[in-house]
Amino acid sequence: MAIPVSSAATTAAPARSYAGPMVLMTTLFFLFGAVTNFNDVLMPYLKDVCQLTDLQSSAVQSAFFGAYFLMSLPAGWVLRKLGYQRGIVVGLLVMAVGALLFIPAADSRAFALFLTALATLGAGITLLQVAANPYVSILGPARGAAARVSVVGVANNFGGSLSPLVGGLVLFGGSVALKARLAALPLSERLAEESQLVKGPYIGLAVFLVLLAAMFFFLVKLPDIEGIPEEAAEEARPMAPGRTSALAFPHLVLGVVAIFVYVGVEVGLGSFLIRYGESQGIQQLSSFTQSLVRGLNVATNYVGVLFGQDPAPIDTAAGFTKAVGAVLVSSYWFGSLIGRVVGIPLLLKFHNRALLVAVCAAGVALVGASILSTGETALWLIVLCGLMNSIMWPVIFPLAITGLGPFTKQGSSYLIMAIVGGALIPPLMGWLATHGGGLRVAFVVPALCYLYLLFYALSGYRVR
Repeated sequence: MAIPVSSAATTAAPARSYAGPMVLMTTLFFLFGAVTNFNDVLMPYLKDVCQLTDLQSSAVQSAFFGAYFLMSLPAGWVLRKLGYQRGIVVGLLVMAVGALLFIPAADSRAFALFLTALATLGAGITLLQVAANPYVSILGPARGAAARVSVVGVANNFGGSLSPLVGGLVLFGGSVALKARLAALPLSERLAEESQLVKGPYIGLAVFLVLLAAMFFFLVKLPDIEGIPEEAAEEARPMAPGRTSALAFPHLVLGVVAIFVYVGVEVGLGSFLIRYGESQGIQQLSSFTQSLVRGLNVATNYVGVLFGQDPAPIDTAAGFTKAVGAVLVSSYWFGSLIGRVVGIPLLLKFHNRALLVAVCAAGVALVGASILSTGETALWLIVLCGLMNSIMWPVIFPLAITGLGPFTKQGSSYLIMAIVGGALIPPLMGWLATHGGGLRVAFVVPALCYLYLLFYALSGYRVR
C-alpha cells in the first residue's frame, strides 16, 4: 500500500523534472502490491504442498506482515546510516535474497524455510517502503505531490490485482493431462513435483530485483532529501498542551487500532477467499463467473510459458477450483484498484468521513450477508469488499494524525507499525476455522473489524 507522506516533503520539491526516477518509483510500488498479494494464492498452495491446517497456513501472512512491525524502526536506522538511495538498493537486494530462499524451500518442502523466505521478503519491502515514500512527494512540483501519491497508489493496486491472477495460473493451472498425471502419482511424489512450481516466479522475481537494484545503484541519481527541514508544527502546538506523547491523544490510539483492523481485514479476506470457495462445495459455476474466468485466462494464459508451462485454459466445468479462486482473488484486489481510481474525485467532492461511514457500513453488511449465504453468492459478496476497502487507508490515516502538532511524525510511525494487523488477523481467522467451527465462523472476525471501523468513522476519530 502507498503510505501517505508528510507535508514537509512537499515543501521542498525540486524544480527540475524527475520523470525517469518517478517511473522507477512507480515500478517499486507496483512491485510492493504484486509481491504482497501473491501471498493470497501462495497460502492455499502451501497448505496443500506442506499438508497444513488453515491455522498453520495463515502463518504465511504472519511471517510477511510481521516484518512491518519488527523492521519499521530498524529500517529508519539503516536509512540514517546509508542514505535513502543506498537504502533502496539494500532493500531490493534483501528482497532478492528472500526470493532465492524459495529454491531450497521448494526442494525440501520445509514450511519453516518458506516462512523464512517470506519474512526476508517482508523485511526488504519494509525498508523500501520507508525509503521510497518520501521520494514520491519531491519528484516534481509540490502542487503535484498528491497526484504522484495517487499514481503510485494505483500502480500498487494494479500490481496487487495482477499477481494473484498470474500466480493462480502458475501454481494451479496447467494442462488437463498434467493434472491427471499428478493425480495418479503417490501423494509424496505429487507434492514433491508440485512444490517445484513455485520456483519459477521467485527466481524471475530475484533476477528482476537484482537488475532494478543495479539501475538504482549505477544509473539513477535520486534527489538528495537529507536536508529537508523538520515539519513546521508550531501552528498545531495549541492542540497539544500538556501532552508528552502521541499516545496521549485518544483519537490517535483508536486510529492505530483502526489501521490494524483495516489491514487485517483486507489481508484476511483475500487470504481465505480460495479456501472459503472450496468450503462452499460449488459444483457448477454461473455463466457470469465462467465467462470472467475464461476471459481473464485468455489474457494471461501465455504468461505460463515464461515459467515452463504449456498454455491451457482453466477448467470451469469442474465447478470451483483453486484456479477459479485465484481469479476471484484478483477480482477482489481489482475492486480495490477501481475504488481507488473512482474514489479520488469522490473524496474531492464529498466529505471524506461520510464516505468512510458508508464503506464501513457496507463492509459489515456484505460480510454479514456472505456468512448467511451459500455458493457463489457468498463468494461474490466478499469480492465486493475489495471495493469498500479502497478508500479506507487514505481517509483513516489523516483523521488519526489530525491535531497531533509536534507529535505528528511519532503518530505516523505508530500507524505504519499497525500494518502488523495483516500478520495477526489472518491467524485468528485460521484458528477459528480450524478449532471454532469452520470458515463461516472465521468470517465473523472481518465483520467485527468492519464494525469497529464504522465506530471509528462515526465517533472514534474525534480529537479529544
